[in-house]
Amino acid sequence: MGLLAEAPATDGLVQGRTELDWLKHLIKCHEGQLKELEELNAYYEGTQPLSYMHPELQRELDENVRQVVINWPRLVVDSIEERLDVEGFRYPGKAEADKELWRIWQANDLDEQSQMGHLDALAMRRAYVVVGTNDDDATTPIVTVESALDMFAEEDPRTRQLIAAVKRWCVGDGEDKVDHATLYLPNSTIWWVKRDGEWAEDPDYPRDDHDMGELPVEILANRPRLKGRNGVSELADVIPLSDAACKIATDMMISAEFHAMPRRVAFGFGEEDFVDADGRRLSVWSRIAGRIWATAKSRKEDGADVIQFPEANLANFHATLNQLAQLVASLAGLPPSFFGQSTANPASADAIRSSETRLVKRAERKQRAWGGTWERVMRKVLRVRDGEWSDDARSLETVWRDASTPTVAQSADAAVKLFTAKIVPLRPTRERLGFTQAEIARMEELDEQAANAAMTRIASGDVTPLFGAKPPPAAPEPDPAPEPVPVEPASGNAA
Repeated sequence: MGLLAEAPATDGLVQGRTELDWLKHLIKCHEGQLKELEELNAYYEGTQPLSYMHPELQRELDENVRQVVINWPRLVVDSIEERLDVEGFRYPGKAEADKELWRIWQANDLDEQSQMGHLDALAMRRAYVVVGTNDDDATTPIVTVESALDMFAEEDPRTRQLIAAVKRWCVGDGEDKVDHATLYLPNSTIWWVKRDGEWAEDPDYPRDDHDMGELPVEILANRPRLKGRNGVSELADVIPLSDAACKIATDMMISAEFHAMPRRVAFGFGEEDFVDADGRRLSVWSRIAGRIWATAKSRKEDGADVIQFPEANLANFHATLNQLAQLVASLAGLPPSFFGQSTANPASADAIRSSETRLVKRAERKQRAWGGTWERVMRKVLRVRDGEWSDDARSLETVWRDASTPTVAQSADAAVKLFTAKIVPLRPTRERLGFTQAEIARMEELDEQAANAAMTRIASGDVTPLFGAKPPPAAPEPDPAPEPVPVEPASGNAA
């Protein structure tokens, strides 16, 4: 291990803590939270274990019954994430989004990565965004979004700024498995590898002394609070109800197997009558599930008899699931229609928008909180690219797509009215209609081409573009006046 790793850190951190100490400390903190994060991830993936069932009963049914998973946690998370789309970044005083920042965004595939980061933050409390130098293209810094399963960061309790972070990953499997880690400090980024149980700086990745004075890491925390700035999972309120729904649905399937068909009661049978083809005794559940019972005993001599009861009604399970769905919809702010609950009459457009009010407001809250995170990310991108901080970037604004779901006709009508009344200019009008920055730029290019063509025709004396149609035809000339008709003189015999 080099002397550099043993020397005290010079990044303004806790005095006396070396870089190796920071690495071990952050890894220990991350290990302490991994179990909870993995459980939250399992609930989103629908792989959580079955709850509310007696272990002995679960062992008995394990071979015949599989858990029914009603994945409401995924529905809750996806319903919010689907409304969180970044469309650009705007400098103060500018009417349109900055093209250079959007180029860097696109070059790092952040359209896709940002969506995955939002999803992980909603499900697992937080996600991370890391900015780094690009050796192949200095004008395009590298930006990656990292899962909380792989990364952990610690903040300064005084400034609330991140002061150290670690990212961990493994290469290989079994005996060939090698642990790697990256330590992020305010002025340095160091790569580590674990050999023979000890951490050492990775010789394949030279350290990056960027001297930013800030951590090149930002956190996407879901619902941060003053005493819990690492966030809270969006699933916290949903998980108990989801567990109950999975239990009820599983019980319903068991009842469908054993009770929805007619039940039988047998008299005069002994344990020796319930054996399989090889003479092995059947379990209690196997006896219940038997389709045909046959015996050599008679009703008259042995008192053997089998009677049948009516099959069970499963409506109580349906009612319970519907009640649980209503509770989840209330807690998550989702419309009942998201859970398959509908009425005989279809909901009107106004009713649909009204039912989505809380969902839209939640999405807008996420946009406000995470808009600040993405703005700080882009400021650090400019710092990595230019080598200095940009004063203009301190007031960056994240441009989000509208989180509501108005109809196309309503959006177009409202936007056209605002534009016609000269309240909103043309470009913001197109943004209101949901066009992307690339589409708006193409429209403006076509507008400019049409204007240039019109000016060229006007200069040549052709005013057709001013009217948009051919000039009106000339008025027809009036018909000539008729010639006078000669009048014969009157005869002298007239009275």
